[in-house]
Amino acid sequence: MSTSSNASDFLVVIPARLGSTRLPKKPLADIAGKPMVIRVAERALQSKAQGVVVATDSSEIQAVCDEHRIECLLTSADHPTGTDRIAEVAQLLKLPDSALIVNVQGDEPLIPPELINEVAQTLANNHHCAISTIATPITHSTDITNPNVVKVVLNRTNEALYFSRAPIPFVRDASQTDTVTHLRHLGIYAYRADFLQAYTRLEPAPPEQAEALEQLRALWNGYRIAVHTTLNAPPAGVDTLEDLERVRQTFINP
Repeated sequence: MSTSSNASDFLVVIPARLGSTRLPKKPLADIAGKPMVIRVAERALQSKAQGVVVATDSSEIQAVCDEHRIECLLTSADHPTGTDRIAEVAQLLKLPDSALIVNVQGDEPLIPPELINEVAQTLANNHHCAISTIATPITHSTDITNPNVVKVVLNRTNEALYFSRAPIPFVRDASQTDTVTHLRHLGIYAYRADFLQAYTRLEPAPPEQAEALEQLRALWNGYRIAVHTTLNAPPAGVDTLEDLERVRQTFINP
């Protein structure tokens, strides 16, 4: 059962590592005169967040943030996941247990500010959930079987039952294909600060290791994830040089 609540007092944290196998120094990649991590932060600043913080293990990224007057915290280089990095930020800032923190990926320079507001509001509305995230209906059948497109199945109260790279739900009877909506999971999350501290103490879960999806650690340990479904899917993030060129063109020719 969800109840309406104001989520205007949330913090956006943007984890940004310098290391990237497919696109070296990705957060510093130039997009129309500004590094990508700055473009992401500027988008986040257009949301209703009370603050935006970049969390990095790189003094180069910290220097760029200082230059553009974006708040940045230097965190440990040993964090296995972005979630662990955000948990350190919550500790450094001494955030109360009830604080809401939105994780915006550092390679999403086109993320709509409304999406950030929606994921925060979803968690504020669902007090029994530790996490919220976003999904959108899949419109191309090839995405259903694409392992790089993460799918999510919800229960009747719009909480996540499972996330998978496999085509879930599997449609056994072809005649039902048109009656089933497959949902694509979008990698934006809101957390409660007390959950972040608990997460760092949880062991990796077998399904998490099998699927390489860290949100399964939360489900495995009984935490509930509220999911907001939107029809307005954001543009794809930047994983490759081709993605970077596409985003650059968007800023040059809006």
